[in-house]
Amino acid sequence: MEIMKILVVDDDEIVLESCRRILEPEGFTLSLIPTVNKAIEIMKREAFDLLLVDVKMPERDGISFIEEVKNRWPKVPFVVMSGYPVRETIADGMRLGAAGFIAKPFTPDELLRSVRKTLTGNEEHAHEGDQGSGHR
Repeated sequence: MEIMKILVVDDDEIVLESCRRILEPEGFTLSLIPTVNKAIEIMKREAFDLLLVDVKMPERDGISFIEEVKNRWPKVPFVVMSGYPVRETIADGMRLGAAGFIAKPFTPDELLRSVRKTLTGNEEHAHEGDQGSGHR
């Protein structure tokens, strides 16, 4: 199985550390970035399989980041994370093509399920763990 690279963009150090603690042991390679501007810079140099993006951040918010990503890198899937799971926030993310939405704080299972579902595009594989069933 190829190593999947995930870019996590969140201004909250606790969220970044939680993502690292949950996803790295599952074999994912992570880049943990605290600002939208730094995230854009790293995306110019590296390709990612998935973006996990917080909505509310200082300087630039996650929605403006997603809009820029959709213009420059339209094929990169993203999941929106927010501590403010209000209808408008979810609607903004979905309007821009988010593959999913995670309310913060999230459990390890919620994060893993969303990441796996997005990367496989398949709900069934999201529950299998690393074993896989051998069919697609």
